[in-house]
Amino acid sequence: MTLITNLAKNAAKAAKKLAILDTEQKNAILIEMASALRANEQSILDANALDLGAARDNQLSQAMVDRLTLNSQRINDMALGLEEVAALPDPVGEVRVLGKQPSGIEVQKMRVPLGVICMIYEARPNVTADAGALCFKSGNGVILRGGKEALNSSLSIAQVMHGVLNEHGLPTELITVVPDPDRALMLELMQQKAYIDLIIPRGGEGLIEFVTEHSTVPVIQHFKGVCHLYVDKDADLDMAIDLLLNGKTQRTGVCNALEGLIVHSAIAQTFLPRVRDVLSEAGVQVHACQSAAAYFSCANVLDDGEFGEEYLGLEIAIRIVDDFSAALVHIDQFGSHHTEVICTQSEQTAKQFQTCVDASVVMVNASSRFSDGGQLGLGAEIGIATTKLHAYGPMGLESLTTEKYLVNGTGNIRS
Repeated sequence: MTLITNLAKNAAKAAKKLAILDTEQKNAILIEMASALRANEQSILDANALDLGAARDNQLSQAMVDRLTLNSQRINDMALGLEEVAALPDPVGEVRVLGKQPSGIEVQKMRVPLGVICMIYEARPNVTADAGALCFKSGNGVILRGGKEALNSSLSIAQVMHGVLNEHGLPTELITVVPDPDRALMLELMQQKAYIDLIIPRGGEGLIEFVTEHSTVPVIQHFKGVCHLYVDKDADLDMAIDLLLNGKTQRTGVCNALEGLIVHSAIAQTFLPRVRDVLSEAGVQVHACQSAAAYFSCANVLDDGEFGEEYLGLEIAIRIVDDFSAALVHIDQFGSHHTEVICTQSEQTAKQFQTCVDASVVMVNASSRFSDGGQLGLGAEIGIATTKLHAYGPMGLESLTTEKYLVNGTGNIRS
């Protein structure tokens, strides 16, 4: 048996052990894991320093380095995420009554774990803690295949969580980090359909496409985040500026950052000079359609088909549209089904936007940066699904479960 097959088999075996834990026990373990992360902060930072040194040597992009970097605040945020997961309702075992059927049988549906989740991700060591916690609480084993860029950090975080599992007599294979980032092993991992129930890739476009093409295990895609802000003719322009700056500049290397600004032509003459000033002050490079470029001194002019880029940096694409319908067409063509935002004071337009836009999160007068499991009340998230089966948007505990039928009878037979 190969390393990967043995690893997957052991994860599946370990997942069965979670069935004996009740919600109170799972929550207590998660809280202990959070405390252990804080107590072992220095060892995690030391491991992260090794990864950051290699990142500098390999000249990784600033966005990648930002995702990779850990500090005291981010480690505390990971711990808070575990505590938030512990505080959330446990979906496992929830029963939905479908009622008594004409045959006399009583039918219910009960929420149950999926089994074993495999996460494939790049330079995101926080995923190790987030995914470990969410899968643990939802009754699933998890296999974590992080990129080589974050391997030392991920192993260190997992080691801390393993220590708590050991103290409770639980198998460490419940949270497994693949110790070798070799791509051949990743390919083998994606063929373990006998033991793995779902693969969730998080990372760049190339990674998502590679996993989707080669996996024999079902895949939920966490695709790129090309998120837009549409400023409607009825927008509060002060609000629009706030939404633009927060969405674009607060943290550029994340998937819920704004990458596109769409402006209704009726307010372009008033609004875009203000956009020019605030983006210039923030150091944001502008790419724009021919009409919008006229408002900026050094904008890169884009042809109609050149929008839709995920910049992950201080860059944004701006387009002027003639009406609401044209904004919808642009989003449909260049969006990535992640997050779309409208700024408007028209309730009718807002409702139409939320109804018509095909994205996992559609916001009215709120920053795209709220498209996050923690901000939406899910605790930590395991990813943001941009495909629709079986989850869409930030994936929390419920998204890591399914339902099975429970049927109770009194000797009923079918005639």
